[in-house]
Amino acid sequence: MGAQWKAKGKALVADAKGRLFTKLVKEITVAARGGADPAANAKLRLVVEQARKVSMPKETLERAIKKGAGLTGEVIHYEHVIYEGFAPHQVAVMVECLTDNVKRTAPEMRVLFRKGQLGTSGSVAWDFDHLGMVEAAPTAADSDAEVAAIEAGAQDFEAGDEEGTTVFYTEPADLDLVARALPNFGFNVLSMKLGYKAKNPVDPSSLSAEALEEVETFLAAIDGNDDVQNVYVALAG
Repeated sequence: MGAQWKAKGKALVADAKGRLFTKLVKEITVAARGGADPAANAKLRLVVEQARKVSMPKETLERAIKKGAGLTGEVIHYEHVIYEGFAPHQVAVMVECLTDNVKRTAPEMRVLFRKGQLGTSGSVAWDFDHLGMVEAAPTAADSDAEVAAIEAGAQDFEAGDEEGTTVFYTEPADLDLVARALPNFGFNVLSMKLGYKAKNPVDPSSLSAEALEEVETFLAAIDGNDDVQNVYVALAG
């Protein structure tokens, strides 16, 4: 969870799929401002690949691209906003939002952070690294993550959330280059994005079961907000 918090449990995951489509549609709409052709728009290509991996309907995908590129006549403006603070028990949190109305999102975040502590800009960002994150799976039994990381130009790597996968960390500007290089070294890219990784994550074993549950409940409530795209938390494991 030191990289990105994800809902646990089958019911939460099932419920999260609908929200995932909503989040991806927003990201596609924003990315398509730079052009409707994924081949000529690296940011759009990245998000389109993610959408296809989770089986987003083709019509939904194409509509989002056209909307973002201004081909439907609709005017939609999403603003990227980051809220920083602490979950219960002083666990640092970075909340990434895409919103069409900051005046709506800001008070909603204040309410959600009542069981934690909402900070000011920079209050916890100093304790996170802003990185490119490439999730990939080996294409052969002898694929070596360490060799792939070195050869593809990644900064670091660690085991991914899904069994057998690896997350490669890059400089933000190198994200697309590393993702394009990894297949040459035995890894199939599953997803890639820019995100935040905690420098000093809290060890969950240092929290009681009750305290850990309070943190999880807080994170689930944050993630359930329609404007929230990603939740990054300084909790190891």
